Amino acid sequence: PESNGSDAWAAKVPARQAKAIKRFQMTALPGVDRFTFMLWFRYAVTMSDDTTPPKIANRFRGFLPGVVDVETAGFNPKRDVLLEIAAVILELGDDGRLQPLETHACHVEPFPGANLDEKSLEFTGIDPYHPFRFAKPEHEALRQIFQPVRRAVKESACTRAILVGHNPSFDLSFVNAASGRCKIKRNPFHPFSSFDTVTLAGLAFGQTVLARAAIAAGMEWNQEQAHSAKYDAERTAELFCTIVNRWDASTA
Repeated sequence: PESNGSDAWAAKVPARQAKAIKRFQMTALPGVDRFTFMLWFRYAVTMSDDTTPPKIANRFRGFLPGVVDVETAGFNPKRDVLLEIAAVILELGDDGRLQPLETHACHVEPFPGANLDEKSLEFTGIDPYHPFRFAKPEHEALRQIFQPVRRAVKESACTRAILVGHNPSFDLSFVNAASGRCKIKRNPFHPFSSFDTVTLAGLAFGQTVLARAAIAAGMEWNQEQAHSAKYDAERTAELFCTIVNRWDASTA
């Protein structure tokens, strides 16, 4: 709003914000350009408004961490099949500690023409065509994962989700490739940035393998459940939260 010495402009914004705008307008030096003043305005509203975003929106520069794990039959995201995908949405508890909020997981049907590497299937133990997998087509599976993530981004006042993973470049490459095949334009995750628990665990515990890092962090580990997307995503989420919380406590 233009400054003309009156309070007419204040009626255009909620009353709780008008005081913040007025305070910065009154203290602005003559000649301050409109862009700079509006930056001040946004800062004042953030600091004084009773609708200030939850703390997690400020903890990671507006990004909402979403821990993702995928199980595949190969390493080529454009050619090899995506078989399982899971995502764990995180939140800050009332005590300010990072914690898992909810998990979403889905088995995925092989897309037409997908390559299935036999050695990868032996390693994961997944039978892509087992009737009790209750797998869904790729587009439907991604929608089941993406919708709650987008909703959480909005409810937490974040700008976008950021993928957290153990070697996240692998998971993110398959998520991006599947989104491209399905022509999904609203992928909630940042297209190339991510948080890597391999690096974080190496720093915090001197371990890079997920199972060893989890044990070093004092977590339980069930080898029989490992290599399912849901289990690995939940253990990765717990590991990430543990590291972040210990860092926050040490720097408080």
